[in-house]
Amino acid sequence: MDNKKNNHGNLRNRLSIGAVATMLQNANFKGFFTGEIYQGSVKNVCVPGLNCYSCPGAIGSCPIGSLQSFLSGFKFKFPYYVLGLLIFFGAILGRAVCAFLCPFGLLQELIYLIPFPIKINRFKGDKTLRKLKYIILILFVIVLPLCIKLTPFFCKYICPSGTVSGILLAATNSSIAKKLGTIFTWKVIVLATILIASMLIWRPFCKYLCPLGAFYSLFNPISLYRMSCDKEKCVSCGKCANICKMGVNPKVTPNSFECIRCGDCIKECPTKALFASIKQNSH
Repeated sequence: MDNKKNNHGNLRNRLSIGAVATMLQNANFKGFFTGEIYQGSVKNVCVPGLNCYSCPGAIGSCPIGSLQSFLSGFKFKFPYYVLGLLIFFGAILGRAVCAFLCPFGLLQELIYLIPFPIKINRFKGDKTLRKLKYIILILFVIVLPLCIKLTPFFCKYICPSGTVSGILLAATNSSIAKKLGTIFTWKVIVLATILIASMLIWRPFCKYLCPLGAFYSLFNPISLYRMSCDKEKCVSCGKCANICKMGVNPKVTPNSFECIRCGDCIKECPTKALFASIKQNSH
C-alpha cells in the first residue's frame, strides 16, 4: 500500500515538473490565439526536449530540428553549437530529459493514464524495436539531410511534435490550414498511431522512435545524474524490474540506455537500495 502511494506521488511529481517544463518552453501564450510563431532572440536557443520550433507557443528551438538545419544547408556548417548543447544536456542528465523535460514525453504519459482494457508492458520483438530509434537518428536526422539538401527528413516525415504544432497553427491561422497537403496527412496518421499506441504502451515514441532519446541514451552510463544500486542493501526481490515500464532491471543495469530516470523503481524498492544522485557512486 505504501509503495502504491509512493509511486502515485512520484507520478504526480513527474507530471508536475513536466507540465512546468512544457509551459516554460512554450511561454509565448498569445501565439496559441494568434497563430503566429515567436521570432524573438530566445528562439536561437535550443530547448532540451522535443518541442517543435513551429509550435505557436515555442520560445526556443528543437535540437533535432536545429541539427538537421545545419546538416541540410546548401553550405555545410558543422553544428558545434547544437551538438555542444546536446552533449551538455546528455552529460548532466542523460535520459532524465525524457522523463521530466520533454513535452511530447509528458503527452504520452497523460494519454497512458486514460483507462483502457489492455496495457502492454512486454511483447515479442520489443527489444528489436528499441533499436529503431538509433536507425532513425542515423538515417533520418544525419545521413539523409546531409545527402539531400534543404530537407529535414525527420521533421518533415516523422516528428509527431511537429504535427501537433501544425494542428495548433492550422486551428488559428486559416492561411496555413489551406497549405496543408499530403505530407501533413501522412504525419497526422503517424501522430494518431503513436497516440493510440500510447494508451496501450507506456511512452512508445520514447522507446522505439525518438532520435533525441537515442542520443541522450548514449550518455546514461556516464552522466552526472545517474542511478545507483547498493548491492549490500539489495535483497534481490525483483520489484524494481517488475515496476519498470522501460523494461530495465535496475539491479543489473541501473544506467541502462533505456532508463529514463523516472524514479518508479526507487519508490518501489523496499530496502532503499536504489537511488539517483549527481554524485557518481559505485557499490
